[in-house]
Amino acid sequence: MPLSDYYPDLICNLPKFSGRFDARKLSAENCDVLFATYPAGTLIESHRHDTDNVGVITKGELLLTVDDATTNVSTGQWYHVPANKEHSAEFREDTCEIEFWFTE
Repeated sequence: MPLSDYYPDLICNLPKFSGRFDARKLSAENCDVLFATYPAGTLIESHRHDTDNVGVITKGELLLTVDDATTNVSTGQWYHVPANKEHSAEFREDTCEIEFWFTE
């Protein structure tokens, strides 16, 4: 799903995030804020990063796997992935989220 199908123009005109998914990035002190969309069927393989991440699903659903335990994160629910923690994600339906990547 294109970002423009869900987010307003002011969000869509933010700088593009250079990651594995379609997102726009709003820089903030000690944090990047990402407005992301994932088409149904998106799989993000197991990985880790040095940021402490929290996010809220604003449409759809995230299947988040951390420590071999999968959690279903639905619209309106928040999740947390600690820095350097291996995790993977699956999106079975078109999904949108706002993610906060804390650097400190």
